[in-house]
Amino acid sequence: MGKKREMDIGKSFAELIGIMERLRGEEGCPWDREQTHHSLKPFLVEETYEFLEAVDGENPEEMVEELGDLLLQIVFHCQIASEQRRFDAAQVISVLKKKLIRRHPHVFSNRHLPDAQSVLRHWVKAKAQEREMEESPASLGNLPKGMPALTRAQRVGDRASHLGFDWPEIRPVWDKVEEELGELHRAVASGAKRRVAAEVGDLLFTLVNLCRFLDVEAEEALRESLDRFMDRFEYTQDQIRHQGKTLGEISLEDMDVIWEEAKKKTAASPSRSRGGKRKAPAGQKRAIRKHPTKS
Repeated sequence: MGKKREMDIGKSFAELIGIMERLRGEEGCPWDREQTHHSLKPFLVEETYEFLEAVDGENPEEMVEELGDLLLQIVFHCQIASEQRRFDAAQVISVLKKKLIRRHPHVFSNRHLPDAQSVLRHWVKAKAQEREMEESPASLGNLPKGMPALTRAQRVGDRASHLGFDWPEIRPVWDKVEEELGELHRAVASGAKRRVAAEVGDLLFTLVNLCRFLDVEAEEALRESLDRFMDRFEYTQDQIRHQGKTLGEISLEDMDVIWEEAKKKTAASPSRSRGGKRKAPAGQKRAIRKHPTKS
């Protein structure tokens, strides 16, 4: 990075911190001044998902805007903590810099890590070593329990694998899927609801592990499958309406014909999450938001 660009970035970030200080100051915005770490939690989640939608839409302008909204949340939390004399943005950046250097010895020291898998294994071991210095170390890490369950399951599987706890190849994973499916059948036959729920969970976790071996993100795969279903359902419903009927008034055979037609239509067009995202009318998106500091 050139010296001038480095200075420009530093100046812009300092100005951003100054804007947030003013918004939270005595003569600032009443809404911003009332916010706490807890009250801002929903906005952080919202902005994260909006950025993910921008990525799916492959829209650079939206990505810039949504990344800015995410950065706003980070700066907001740093300012609140600074006012409470707990930490500030400089400390957050300092901790991050040290972590990046510590976890990338192949870049910032003479240690050689030949490929991406070696880097991942080092990263998992480095985190495990860091946790050994904590009061309650956890080998698989402290993944947030509020994470989407499929994503959390896949990250847990990844970490266990990098620590050496995994199947050697995919065939035993297929066998495990069949085993868990059989156990679910037996649980259903027993009529024990808690046992059924436990076996459904085991089957889902095994399918997530299968996704790992297939190099598929389980959360992404399910989300896209849901999008396809919703597109096909809406197409089917529209076609039935054009016939002057409702879903309850049409035979299953006729509905299957329309559904197969919907599958062909949606297979040939992008889903709502891949460049075909359905947008609110101009101005509506901003109108429904409650966050007054959104751009």
